[in-house]
Amino acid sequence: MGNIVAIVGRPNVGKSTLFNRLTGMRQSIVDETAGVTRDRIYGKSDWNGKEFSVIDTGGYAINTEDIFETEIRKQVLIAIEEADIILFMVDVTCGITDFDDEIANILRRSGKKVFLVSNKVDNSNRLFDAAQFYSLGLGDPWSISSINGSGTGELLDAIVADFSNNTENQEENIPNIAVVGKPNVGKSSLTNALLGEDRNIVTDIAGTTRDSITVRYSKFGFEFNLIDTAGLRKKTKVTDNLEFYSGMRAIRAIEYSDVCVLMIDATSGVETQDMSIFRLVERNRKGCVIVVNKWDLIENKDSNLMKEYTESIRKKIAPFNDIPIIFTSVINKQRIFDVLQSVTRVYENRRRKISTTKINEVMLEEILAYPPPAIKGKYVKIKYITQLPTPSPTFAFFCNLPQYVSSTYKRFLENKLRKHFELTGVPVSIVLRQK
Repeated sequence: MGNIVAIVGRPNVGKSTLFNRLTGMRQSIVDETAGVTRDRIYGKSDWNGKEFSVIDTGGYAINTEDIFETEIRKQVLIAIEEADIILFMVDVTCGITDFDDEIANILRRSGKKVFLVSNKVDNSNRLFDAAQFYSLGLGDPWSISSINGSGTGELLDAIVADFSNNTENQEENIPNIAVVGKPNVGKSSLTNALLGEDRNIVTDIAGTTRDSITVRYSKFGFEFNLIDTAGLRKKTKVTDNLEFYSGMRAIRAIEYSDVCVLMIDATSGVETQDMSIFRLVERNRKGCVIVVNKWDLIENKDSNLMKEYTESIRKKIAPFNDIPIIFTSVINKQRIFDVLQSVTRVYENRRRKISTTKINEVMLEEILAYPPPAIKGKYVKIKYITQLPTPSPTFAFFCNLPQYVSSTYKRFLENKLRKHFELTGVPVSIVLRQK
């Protein structure tokens, strides 16, 4: 299970700067103007080998007069509901404002683990000033400077130490399948078709589903939890808190799933937003099945059209393009059973454990036939390979000079692993280690 850390606080306290530091990305726009972060901000962070997701709620600030009373309050409530850990940021140069008090009141009552983060502490005088935040009643303030990074290491140590107490009881070993995609591609219709009942509200209005709905599916020998997520929408379109809520719910559903069914509208083809969702699935190392829905609406279908369409999708999602692609008409219940079979197969592939003997037998022969190219007169010798005990397939290749193995050669190794072992629909990670 993934852990989600949400950064909350009033505008201009440095949430986006901390987000960029934690995720190692220059993804948030940082500006002195309050409320400048508009896009949905989501990233992965890794500390001491523990991976977690970070959400910068500042992205939802709508720059209006009553922003504090209504919008921020709603965002904090959503973050409390969806995140596992809350980082509440305050600004030592401003002290405690009414808005900070308001947010602290909500957080104290939430029962969630909250880290009170006093930002912009970049000299010893400000360290003393941070003591004022004790009056918020949220424990010791963590003094940091998100611009230069001081104090962030200690904060991260404390955050990841808390994860061990925060793991939810995993339900009995059955797959979690998330149905994801932009609004109005037919996610709820697919869920209803599988369940044989109109459990979810389906309308022509994009974004009807606001929550993620989880139901147990047990038919035709298949058994899994099915999660119908709210439509993920373009960042620029996320204007209200319901959209923010939907986005967070969908991200959480992807985090907590084993396999994602990414639905694409056949009539509009693969759009930028479909690619963003696909990369989100890939970044989370989840299995994936692509379902091209509304195929019945495509006119003049000749025998090659499906093949051409498939090739065009594979080009767009490269290099991770070893993924089942199924053409459906959910309304006419066409090829729904194929979706179930593919999902089950991808789930099994993601859990597949290959014996070390078998991997070495097959892969060392491939490496011998096509060894890594020499760089600066140095020859890389791969001696031994093993699969690591991770949720998705990860293989460690032990060699003398791991730093000289190019990304192209890693891709070659991945392709050979896919060729010899059934890994369709699953991201494969390759780690090079010093022998």
